[in-house]
Amino acid sequence: MTPQEILKNTFGYDTFRPGQERLVNAVLSGRDAMGIMPTGAGKSVCFQIPSLVFEGLTLVISPLISLMLDQVLTLKQYGIRAAFLNSTLTPGQQRTVLTRAAGNAYQIMYVAPERLSAPSFLSFCQNHPIPFVAVDEAHCISQWGHAFRRDYLQIKPFLTSLPQRPIVGAYTATATAKVQEDIAVSLGLRNPVVQINSFDRPNLYFDVARGNKSLELRSFLHRHANDSGIIYCGTRSDVEEICDSLIRAGFDATRYHAGLPDKERTENQSDFLYDRKKIMVATNAFGMGIDKSNVSFVVHYSMPKNIESYYQEAGRAGRDGSPAECLLLYSAQDIRLNEFLIRHSLEENKELSEQEKAVREAHELELLKKMSFYATSTDCLRMLILDYFGEHIGPCGHCGNCDASYEEVEISARLRLILSSIRKMEENHRSFGRVTLRDFFKGSKSQSIINKGLDRYYGYGALSSVSAERILQIIDWAVQNHWLRAESGDYPVIRLGQIDSAYWTAEDEKIIARLPYTRAEREKQQPKPASRGGLFESLRALRKNIAAEQHVPAFIIFNDATLIDMARIKPVTIRQLLSVNGVGKIKADQYGQRFIDCIRDYLEENNN
Repeated sequence: MTPQEILKNTFGYDTFRPGQERLVNAVLSGRDAMGIMPTGAGKSVCFQIPSLVFEGLTLVISPLISLMLDQVLTLKQYGIRAAFLNSTLTPGQQRTVLTRAAGNAYQIMYVAPERLSAPSFLSFCQNHPIPFVAVDEAHCISQWGHAFRRDYLQIKPFLTSLPQRPIVGAYTATATAKVQEDIAVSLGLRNPVVQINSFDRPNLYFDVARGNKSLELRSFLHRHANDSGIIYCGTRSDVEEICDSLIRAGFDATRYHAGLPDKERTENQSDFLYDRKKIMVATNAFGMGIDKSNVSFVVHYSMPKNIESYYQEAGRAGRDGSPAECLLLYSAQDIRLNEFLIRHSLEENKELSEQEKAVREAHELELLKKMSFYATSTDCLRMLILDYFGEHIGPCGHCGNCDASYEEVEISARLRLILSSIRKMEENHRSFGRVTLRDFFKGSKSQSIINKGLDRYYGYGALSSVSAERILQIIDWAVQNHWLRAESGDYPVIRLGQIDSAYWTAEDEKIIARLPYTRAEREKQQPKPASRGGLFESLRALRKNIAAEQHVPAFIIFNDATLIDMARIKPVTIRQLLSVNGVGKIKADQYGQRFIDCIRDYLEENNN
């Protein structure tokens, strides 16, 4: 079959997505290839279609076991002969896989990079034709990427050890120009065809909230009560605390981090993939390669260290092209935590010289600075992300900042009061953090405020009528605009910044600040989530039942985008069903009649 016929008959799509056909044709013509394509652009098809054309076994080098399992389950649903080889298999099972592979039982095999140096595997590859090697998550080979994996450095020696060098394809969702160059050199790509798609994901809605994180998260989750999503935290303790609090509040949540026992981590991941749990609370140890297509939101409870990591993690939402939300919950403390994590990680790295550590620290702190600007800027969020990757657009008109999440606020009197109060504190050689200052201006009678004697200071309770969230917004605005400065350290305090001496006597000076709407105001403006309709829910229920029968995650049967298209077209024959995006001949033969019967029953009940 031709690539076009495979796309339609096997995968159920009429046309290639942008860049896919070019990469497929490059590999089939014998050229190396590099595909930089955002999550949801269909990278897998770029190496899966060639594997069905070539004689011999295609190897896909992948960093995570979970990705291999998902991909192989998905490929088997399409009737493709696929297998994986990793540490989850016993030695006996591994020998069986290699024996079957030697008998041409498979068209495509997923392997972890550390497998490349195993003598039995190396011997197999040196004695059987390997026409094509695809390197998935290829950014892992770059020391300047956000997820460097030392095992990936074994790939180039492995390729050169084979009797005949295979065609090599490298694929990743995000990579700066520097990382792209590193990928090509480190893999030894030969005059590759390079396809760089737009990094824009129009189906993703980006927003940043800077208020009380706990309240913002609860409000967000109530709006997504029926949706599946991921909440990323910066530390294991945050994962535990937030997951426990959500469960107590009645949310259907589970957790994932490297400190959990392997068995519990695997069970929790399975619960999320199979939709037994709607919410996964996790560190960044979770997610790379998780091919769950129906993730409707990603929340970052803690700010990542760089935009590349943020976009990679946020991009796990809306993989099937359906609308999805990406929310970053920001506080100034996130910067201090990331600075600590960067320095601590470098201190623990015994493989780098002191000079190399200094270079790496400067590089990572500069990336953190760009991430911090994203989190505090009032500019278009999509525009800031794309600028980072060298793609320049104007305001998108559809993100948290573009959607009038900000208002012009006259803060002259409140700012003057805050500055004067901090000035008097400094005259008494005392300084405090932003949260203590917030409580002070609100007139809190907490034991902490009383013990510090702050109830006797000028300004105490002077902003009691102003919301706590707004007070913090004004303090943060003053820091960003250098009226105040936040000192570094484990417990950063707020001090006076660059204030012209004339300011203290200029009583009539007006200061206008662009501040986010408070949470209360945003909730008033927030529309209720639109229902996708009764037929979609009926199809989703059927999909869940079939998935349970097959012992696979529901999205492997059909993703949400396919069900939405099915609900729109309402096919009542197999021929009509094959016109639905994502329905190929194999799946139509397997499940088609059951979905058609479901649609007919729905139409009869609703007299359509």
